[in-house]
Amino acid sequence: MKQRLLNAWSVLKLPLIAVLVGFIVGAICILAAGSNPITAYAALFKGSLASIPSIGETLYKVTPILLTGLAAAIGFRCGLFNIGGEGQYVMAAISTVAAAWYFQWMPHFILVPFLLVIGILAGGTWGGIAGVLKAKMGINEVITTIMLNWTALYLSNYLVRTVLNPSNILGDAPSGHTVVVPEVARLGKLSSMVPAFGFSSVHTGIFIALGVAVLMWFILFKTTLGYEIRGVGLNYQAAEYGGISSAKNTFLAMFISGGLAGLAGSIQILGLVYMVNQSTELPGYGFTGLSVALVGLSHPLGCIPAAILFGILDNGSRQMQLAGIPKEITAIISAVILVFVAGALLLKYASTRYEKRKMKKNGPVQSGPVMDTAGKGVE
Repeated sequence: MKQRLLNAWSVLKLPLIAVLVGFIVGAICILAAGSNPITAYAALFKGSLASIPSIGETLYKVTPILLTGLAAAIGFRCGLFNIGGEGQYVMAAISTVAAAWYFQWMPHFILVPFLLVIGILAGGTWGGIAGVLKAKMGINEVITTIMLNWTALYLSNYLVRTVLNPSNILGDAPSGHTVVVPEVARLGKLSSMVPAFGFSSVHTGIFIALGVAVLMWFILFKTTLGYEIRGVGLNYQAAEYGGISSAKNTFLAMFISGGLAGLAGSIQILGLVYMVNQSTELPGYGFTGLSVALVGLSHPLGCIPAAILFGILDNGSRQMQLAGIPKEITAIISAVILVFVAGALLLKYASTRYEKRKMKKNGPVQSGPVMDTAGKGVE
């Protein structure tokens, strides 16, 4: 039992220390701005956790970033850096609106799962493009996913202005958004089931996100597919030698990663937004998901508390503003946490590389296990 606790602490100490350092640096910045850190943090937690409605609003914030965090985590586990969560989210969102409108004749209990699958396939396809280019041509996935982000945004804007615009479908005046998702295709609000949630925007999508996190844990650590993905991420040459196809698993990892980001887009559309607006900016959930995956050490279950943390920071920032504290403080806290975690993982990666070079030069040396980047060596 003691050994298990020590093992758990060795894994959890990095994100816990990072969070502590983030809040300490945030307190210093608040003091420098002439405000009281205790007042600021009291407002932060009051705005995000002090009541059931505020908890509900925090859970609404958690839903998309948990799924995009899982998307990034799957990529990390296969040695891939999927920065395309934004584009995959956008493609799923616009595909969900289109499918919801044209298939609204279907009954609710069939239509909603169908639309979620559409979102997964749309995001997975968009991620799979980068996966194929990486697996077959060796093109770096960072470059392709960044380019595909903007391709998705411009394609979405085109569809908003033309095919899915209310002026084209309903004969209304031209609008800056798509047609609205019909009532039959929407996810249920928790406030309608539990009146105590009141004004909050939380919907049943939070249960889907939590269920998917558990499912991803099972796939990664209890199935052959997960073993192969992790094997390729740890050492693709050794995996190939053991009969595991790195090309196949690279594509599958990018498809699954894109599908998870796509599910986030689909759930957001069906849960609250109900339309896609023309925009000049990416939504931001994919980039936040990268932070969630790093803080969660690329573990599907670790992404849950990491997403809750970022949800608290996001939702509580409004109450901090009302208390006279700049909302940028929460951005500083998030940035410090991310830099601390990423810096520590980079040092571990450098240490691992150094030990490998030392082994090649001097022969095998006795050393303990070293966790690879993004916590890939830890279940």
